[in-house]
Amino acid sequence: MAVNSTDEMTSLKQTKAASVLSLFTSGGTLICCALPALLVGIGAGAAMSTLVSSVPQLVWFSEHKLGVFIFAALMLIISGIMQWRARSLPCPIDPALAATCIATRKTSFRVYVFSVLIFLIGGFFAFIAPLFLQ
Repeated sequence: MAVNSTDEMTSLKQTKAASVLSLFTSGGTLICCALPALLVGIGAGAAMSTLVSSVPQLVWFSEHKLGVFIFAALMLIISGIMQWRARSLPCPIDPALAATCIATRKTSFRVYVFSVLIFLIGGFFAFIAPLFLQ
């Protein structure tokens, strides 16, 4: 399919931006939950306390983990919808631009899948792993 309008290209750029944003928001779930659990789990509690004393803003993520996860989930849902809608958008006629378009789509999808994996790992350490400790 060929495209001569910039609307489709704008939509592809927005999809890529949403994927990157979802990566950062799901990264917050790792900071709040998976990173502390990993450091304490491998016996690096002193490293965790040093990290928290050096960057006290990390505590905010842990204190507000439900909000962090809700925001990350919303961003992942929005990004997933945009991925779904962009999957069938036409690429430009020019072969070089078409190849770039296809590569951008693949990269965007990989970033989205990676974001979902990060979200799931963070969710496990935030909500499921503590149930095993009780």
